[in-house]
Amino acid sequence: MKLLLTGFEAFAGDLVNPSKEAVEQLDALPAGVEVKRRILPVVFGEAAKVLLEEIRTWEPDVVLSVGLAGGRSAVSVERIAVNLADARIPDNKGNQPVDEMLSADGDPAYFATIPIKRIAAAIREAGIPAEVSNSAGLFVCNSVMYAALHVAKREYPQMQAGFVHLPYLPSQAAALPAGTPSLSITDDIRAIRIAVETIVAGKKFLTGESVT
Repeated sequence: MKLLLTGFEAFAGDLVNPSKEAVEQLDALPAGVEVKRRILPVVFGEAAKVLLEEIRTWEPDVVLSVGLAGGRSAVSVERIAVNLADARIPDNKGNQPVDEMLSADGDPAYFATIPIKRIAAAIREAGIPAEVSNSAGLFVCNSVMYAALHVAKREYPQMQAGFVHLPYLPSQAAALPAGTPSLSITDDIRAIRIAVETIVAGKKFLTGESVT
């Protein structure tokens, strides 16, 4: 199975992004998984362009993108991406679209095609807080999830795609108001590994391969 795994560079003045750290440090993946990692710019348009270039060049079986959702207390497995950009803050090049469509000919929204509920449940079973989220936001993360699902529907119908948001790292939360939730990079990596394992198990089940 070919897995395209993406994270994001730091943004909004932070020096670190847990999605970048988790994607780069992820190890011990299931046998038979060939992974390609790419860190995307936090820039509207550019992030989706890089992602689509990787998809069309490499033609992965699965695209799993990872991002930061600061303030959330659990790993969020996203259900839906919407055809809209409405940025609360500027991206890393100062762009701040308001009520702009991502694609003139795209659907209003696309649902993730990875097994979101099974992934969230498996992460929780490992003792890591996790939930299914019904909003990937309206920033660059949503635009990347939307781009992957849009191209999958139009060009690669067998390709699965989805998005996972991570909370702040403890080092980030320490500089914010008391009580700001965070998750260690160790648990971030475990959560993404479990997500990949769950996707792989589901694909093997669908093809009739042994999952033991």
